[in-house]
Amino acid sequence: MVFPLVLLRLAKWLLYHVLVNSCYKAARKIKSHVFHLSHHESSKPLQKPSSSPSTVKFDLVACDIHGVILRSYNSFFPYFMLVAFEGGSIFRALLLLCSCPVLWILNYELKLKVMIFISFCGLRIKDMDMAARVVLPKFYMENLNLQAYEILASAGTRVFFSAVPRMMVEGFLKEYLNADDVIATELHTVGCYFTGLLSGKGLIVKHSALKDYFGDKKPDIGIVSSSVHDQVFISHCKEAYVVNNEECDPGSVMLLPREKYPKPVIFHDGRLAFFPTPSATLCMFIWLPIGVLLAIYRMLLGIFLCHKWTLALVIWSGIDLNVKDCSNPQRSEKGVLYVCTHRTLLDPVFLSLCLGKPLTAVTYSLSKVSEFISPIRTMRLTRDREKDRETMQKLLSEGDLVVCPEGTTCREPYLLRFSSLFAELADVVVPVAVNVHVSMFYGTTASGLKCLDPLFFFMNPRPSYHIEILGKVPEEHTCGGGECAYEVANYIQRQLGDALGFDCTNLTRKDKYMMLAGNEGVVQEKER
Repeated sequence: MVFPLVLLRLAKWLLYHVLVNSCYKAARKIKSHVFHLSHHESSKPLQKPSSSPSTVKFDLVACDIHGVILRSYNSFFPYFMLVAFEGGSIFRALLLLCSCPVLWILNYELKLKVMIFISFCGLRIKDMDMAARVVLPKFYMENLNLQAYEILASAGTRVFFSAVPRMMVEGFLKEYLNADDVIATELHTVGCYFTGLLSGKGLIVKHSALKDYFGDKKPDIGIVSSSVHDQVFISHCKEAYVVNNEECDPGSVMLLPREKYPKPVIFHDGRLAFFPTPSATLCMFIWLPIGVLLAIYRMLLGIFLCHKWTLALVIWSGIDLNVKDCSNPQRSEKGVLYVCTHRTLLDPVFLSLCLGKPLTAVTYSLSKVSEFISPIRTMRLTRDREKDRETMQKLLSEGDLVVCPEGTTCREPYLLRFSSLFAELADVVVPVAVNVHVSMFYGTTASGLKCLDPLFFFMNPRPSYHIEILGKVPEEHTCGGGECAYEVANYIQRQLGDALGFDCTNLTRKDKYMMLAGNEGVVQEKER
């Protein structure tokens, strides 16, 4: 009895998509021609206003999120996948991916309910809050529709309506797009967990929510998609700008460039470095077993082989290593102090590999596992300035030393404030510009397991390491030349920023961890 019902459901779905959708699209094209001939004034295609947004101001703008402010995809699936993977687990993400054939058959409302249930059922509220705060904003910002944002930026009051869960979008909309209010679907919770079910009101109906929110007053502008569901939404606005998703490929949408971001995204967390569409996520899971074996092989290369053979085998394993050495090292009573930008925990290892000589790396916090498998000597600092000074001076007297004065990694093209301690210690200071590119997984985390950072980095199919060893810092720009330690640190930060094309900031390690993990990023040693 079940099998005939399934066949009936498939037949209904095929009939809908082949016949009804074809007729609907044909009708829309006819309507579009009639629309342009009649010069209807209440609705406009999405375009930049004739005057610049700074001169044209709208008192009130009502806007949708999916397919409007964010470029259109068939569903909100990639963002639910981010919640499932980063807030939940890899098994929850796999279950969501396996549901794709079912989602393909379901209508919009059922599809959304299924994705909500899989992504949220049993998920802790604090894990969802973390994902919404430090993972999703980066992907939202990278998918902002430029033209829709320019119109939105002209608004005095901004109200957003969305059928997706409020917790997924509210934080981003209020912090980055200055939303005055967000009307979205509410989820049911029990204690500190989501049940995966909707609250009593269910999925919000946008046009009904708009009417309930504004009452008899109509917003000046409504920014909507071209879907049939938004036609009623338009009728409740004085003027409407429509994003035509049916004739526009997502790849052709003009996205907001980084320099126009309303607020820079400097810190973000999570492991996924790609936008997890269904096809991209499927490729990730297919690659995963190969990636784990490849990562283990790459790590074993560094642990057990000498430098001469390791460099060639590392490159052969698929790591793109670009090295530019502009330094002219000179012997001194003390060792050479290499000052690196910090992209991953592997920066000192790759520098040692490229130089072909052993280095000692100092760090503020490193997991016991990472210390154990490190192919170079590591020394933990205490954050006590005098003790750390003595430790680093001793290490410099024994050989070359590498230090990352930012104190923590940063994924985006920004440099954090440099600690000035290193500038007081060495006669020979060599800046090293380090940059990393990954395609699948980030090799850093603030809230996850740091011991897995090297594994995730090496699991990338073809990670790229760019190392540029700059010339020795001139004597007049060192403490020996009369400059104070802070001036030396700022000079080297600017020098490295120019070499990489990065912006220099005054943000610190503490700022990063307070935002991403809610702590100061200090590893407390357990008392024995």
